[in-house]
Amino acid sequence: MLSWTLNFFILAVVAAVFGFGGIAAGAVELGKICFFLFIVLFVVSLVRGRRRGDPEL
Repeated sequence: MLSWTLNFFILAVVAAVFGFGGIAAGAVELGKICFFLFIVLFVVSLVRGRRRGDPEL
């Protein structure tokens, strides 16, 4: 998911350099959505992993 964010960022930069403002803005928005989704899923996985901890610890 984080790699998708990086790909959208690169696409946005390339589109902005060539003057395609609408495509660049769309790529930035998709990149933001992917990044925040990644953060939410990462936090959820951390919480679930802590809950399932090894009982012997």
